[in-house]
Amino acid sequence: MARSPCDLRILLLAAAAAFIYIQEKIVALEEMKIRQDEERVHLKILIQDLEKRSVRTLVNNNVAPVAAVVVMACNRPDYLQRTVESILKYQTSVASKFPLFISQDGINGEVKKKALSYNEITYMQHLDLEPVHTERPGELIAYYKIAKHYKWALDELFIKHNFARVIILEDDMEIAPDFFDYFEAAAKLLDNDKTIMAVSSWNDNGQKQFVYDPNFTYWDDWVRLKEVHRDRQFIRPEVCRTYNFGEHGSSMGQFFRQYLEPIKLNDAHIKWNSEDLSYLKEDKFLIQFGKDVASATPLHGSDAVLKAHNMDADVRIQYNDQEDFERIARQFGIFEEWKDGIPRTAYKGVVVFRYKSSRRRIYLVGPDSLSQLRFLNWTFARMKGNEILIDI
Repeated sequence: MARSPCDLRILLLAAAAAFIYIQEKIVALEEMKIRQDEERVHLKILIQDLEKRSVRTLVNNNVAPVAAVVVMACNRPDYLQRTVESILKYQTSVASKFPLFISQDGINGEVKKKALSYNEITYMQHLDLEPVHTERPGELIAYYKIAKHYKWALDELFIKHNFARVIILEDDMEIAPDFFDYFEAAAKLLDNDKTIMAVSSWNDNGQKQFVYDPNFTYWDDWVRLKEVHRDRQFIRPEVCRTYNFGEHGSSMGQFFRQYLEPIKLNDAHIKWNSEDLSYLKEDKFLIQFGKDVASATPLHGSDAVLKAHNMDADVRIQYNDQEDFERIARQFGIFEEWKDGIPRTAYKGVVVFRYKSSRRRIYLVGPDSLSQLRFLNWTFARMKGNEILIDI
């Protein structure tokens, strides 16, 4: 049955009214989005202004800061409080040299409330709701999130706030009494020696039974991926300047009981600015370290570890490959982990630790370590015009 022209007009009017209504709604939504975007921009500018004012109150114009100190936090308010209280115990007297920040990843309300309760600390918040895609199946997504948080926080401090140096602490760490003195002295080394990539407060083999001298520091191939370290090393202490109490976290307690809980936190206040750290310059350290390794008594055979227990002197034991290193490390109880051809705490393939908290050193030496040290020592000797060839 055919429709009348009147019916068609009614339908057209209804469709036009619906179209106009929808268009009005679209325009209203677009205007609302514009207002929200403008509000977000204004809010972002306000937050940035507040951050800058907060940073200015922390930084004394008459004192050049040594480094910004940032605590990386996420969802552990109780851990954060313990960490901050440990830091403030020693940071208050040097606050202008070491302005303190908390960078939170995510929206945990208790962590934010705790962070904002400290007037002497600048709060930063990293919000990233993008889905995470792992490179390999089975990898922990948490590590990718942590990496993105680190990148963001470092950009904020290095680029936005223009700090020359940054000290990173996680929210499950306590610090030693000389933590800030140590980093202030080490900053000079970092600035003057471009072969040093960074300075660490941590020794992976810093368990009580493997350390002795709180004054001693070493070079360390700490970032072990070759494309990252590019032949640069870290400076690390023999006795740790931080203690990791975080049994519960992203790593799900991996290694905690065996390696982290027994770590010795330094309790002696070393006046690092009065210490002569010139031995840590690359040429001096290589020569002295090479001599120390060379002078240690070499032990061979499948019973080398047993022999080491019965020696009263520094000893060196050569490992042939990763499997051999892990076997020897397991017998002593040190970290077995190996990455990109380098074991933890190694320098030129040499892992050094103390024997049962004594002066004695054990050197685990890679198959190429002695030749590397010999070649480098010879190179430095030639460069300095020294005719003495150190034989290792």
